[in-house]
Amino acid sequence: MIKVYQTYIIKSYTKIFSFVFLAFFSLTIILNIFEEVSFFKNVESSFIFPFLLTFLNAPSVVYETFPFIFFIATQFFFIRLLDKEELDIFKKISLSNFKIISLLSFFSLILSIFIIIIFYNLSSNLKFMYLDIKNNYSKDNKYLAIVTENGLWIKDEVDNKINIINAEKIENKILKNVTINQFSKDYQILKNIVADEINIEKKNWIIKKGNFSKSTGGIELKENIIFKSSFNSQQINNLFSDLSSLNFFELNDLKKDYKKLGYSLTNINIHYQKLLSYPFYLTLMTLFSSTIMLNIKRNKSKIFHIILGTLFSVLIYYVNYFSILLGQNEKLPEAVSIWLPLIIISLFCTIGLVNINEK
Repeated sequence: MIKVYQTYIIKSYTKIFSFVFLAFFSLTIILNIFEEVSFFKNVESSFIFPFLLTFLNAPSVVYETFPFIFFIATQFFFIRLLDKEELDIFKKISLSNFKIISLLSFFSLILSIFIIIIFYNLSSNLKFMYLDIKNNYSKDNKYLAIVTENGLWIKDEVDNKINIINAEKIENKILKNVTINQFSKDYQILKNIVADEINIEKKNWIIKKGNFSKSTGGIELKENIIFKSSFNSQQINNLFSDLSSLNFFELNDLKKDYKKLGYSLTNINIHYQKLLSYPFYLTLMTLFSSTIMLNIKRNKSKIFHIILGTLFSVLIYYVNYFSILLGQNEKLPEAVSIWLPLIIISLFCTIGLVNINEK
């Protein structure tokens, strides 16, 4: 059975965690509403749309801030214990600092798993709705790209012409087995192009060799033809980068489509690794915050605790962020880019725990 002190610690931490979560969620709403209002100021739409989109997008934004939430909530929890001198009371009943930290870490792990399974899937579905609605009002809606079982499809509008492009696969900066149907603004067919390869390194694509339909009928073979586009290889690589709008099942389906297309799986694999490591990441933030709070002299002010903790959490966030960038640029193996920062944090936590019971 759960002991009385365990119930008390969990309830106290949950209360503080909920307060910090609501504070971050409210701040996200306030900051995001200005962005949405600015977006819709020149668009004819209902006045409730900025508020609707704000609430649809807020959960995914808050999801990214959970490391800060866990870190700061743990800080406030220990500040409360220190203010009420409850740590000294716990010691009198033989409840060590290590046991308190172990309980908090275990509870954080359970809470983190709940966040991944429930909160993430909810936020990703809301994010998808957010992007879908906003795309309908975006000025760039004429530029679309999707991956299906039939390859890569691109809708592109250049020089008052609409190009519908289908490629079987992409290898580095080359589209393979490409079909381009070109239409006028009123969707009258202008030209059909079939090519084995097209270099898309720049926005002026190079059709090495292709069959071009003629207005008079028939087909003409042309070589080294420049074809204008709104996309280059880098932009296409970034088209599907917002993986936060996909839940686990959708990520798995997208991965299958990428394999068929020959598209790089690096970003998806890294995103999977991030999701798998997230409970450990959040738990480590609780553990790291605990060791910091219990290894600092008690005569330091609360402001000092909060500022120092915030600096540490920001530093950890950016170390983690740059490590992921190295993984996405294939400078580090995918798994290493995600787990290396967590291993480093674990080492610091271990050092902090060495003499924690003597505090």
